[in-house]
Amino acid sequence: MKNYFTKISLFFVVLQSFSCSSSKKTIADKPSDIVEKYWKLIEIRGQKVTAENFASKEPHLILKSADNRVTGNGGCNSFFGTYELQANVNRISFSKIGSTKMACMKPTVENEFLNVLETVDNYTVKNDTLQLNKARMAPMSKFVAVYLK
Repeated sequence: MKNYFTKISLFFVVLQSFSCSSSKKTIADKPSDIVEKYWKLIEIRGQKVTAENFASKEPHLILKSADNRVTGNGGCNSFFGTYELQANVNRISFSKIGSTKMACMKPTVENEFLNVLETVDNYTVKNDTLQLNKARMAPMSKFVAVYLK
């Protein structure tokens, strides 16, 4: 009988160690739900983004997992930079943001978009919608994932 209780106890100890270790996330974890996706900008500071808000390409961003690089387009110019994720608390920050400097013949959301990237500190993702936020304020920008068919 004593041997039976020892085996049961050992089973629960092993089971608990597996469940605890698999649920922990480190800062280095990159949630697959936001990296390596084409995120099309659909709203910025509460205003819908439409074709009238960009000159050549739709505003978007892509978070590259291999080197923590962010690339995208603001509506006229391409941009690039780095990002850092803390997945376990949904924190995100962008740095070293730069862009090409082509003349745009049409007003775009580009400057506001780049300003938002430098300001945000957290994100939320639900289904195929990504929101970039500052503190607990209203979302500063919203994106939808675009998939190739």
